[in-house]
Amino acid sequence: MSTAVQNAGSTEGFTKLTRLQIARRAAEMIPDGSYVNLGIGIPTLAANVIPEGKEVVLHSENGILGVGPGPAEEDRDRDLINASKEYVTLRPGGSFFVHSDAFAMIRGGHLDLALLGAFQVGGNGDLANWTTGDRRFPPGVGGAMDLAAGAKAIWVLTDHVTKKGEPKIVNTCSLPLTAPGVVKRIFTDIAVIDVTENGLVVREMVPGLTLEQLQAMTEPPLTLAEDWKELVVA
Repeated sequence: MSTAVQNAGSTEGFTKLTRLQIARRAAEMIPDGSYVNLGIGIPTLAANVIPEGKEVVLHSENGILGVGPGPAEEDRDRDLINASKEYVTLRPGGSFFVHSDAFAMIRGGHLDLALLGAFQVGGNGDLANWTTGDRRFPPGVGGAMDLAAGAKAIWVLTDHVTKKGEPKIVNTCSLPLTAPGVVKRIFTDIAVIDVTENGLVVREMVPGLTLEQLQAMTEPPLTLAEDWKELVVA
């Protein structure tokens, strides 16, 4: 067993972000005026925490542009759901359209950004997020391959290590790829990391976490940005 795996999962001296906090930090960094698709899992939570005053138009591949936050239970409309089959609302000016038009928007390069989950991310930005190869959990690629190929940028939101404590940011993905070299930024429960031509650059770490601890939970070499800061969200 590698040193990285042995040490992975340690929380000594620091506190991991919750899933909603990961989503909130990503939402805070979405450029104003962006058209964005949110993938299944942690990314979907970002719809509920878009900062007030920021104009972000959320797209769903089942045919919605202008997705709003999740509704209160009494306001749920069974005909208004996102691609993850979750209840959503519609922002003023939002629209519905046929499924094929939603994918034409993706494949035509009209989305600025897609926030996706991941089972593994390679140090070179490779993305594996549609199957673990475990027959107990059927694969579900959904629109991920179209988004990975069609969106102008891909950010991944994920836990830093698996439930077994194994790194999810790896030298080479061992799982089937969704797309090669597409991930530009990784938000985890302990750090924000950019994928650059010069390798992985750490932009933010949770308070109390050292670069050495982070490296022990990450296979590819990490470089700490000169202007790195503590990862603190509400």
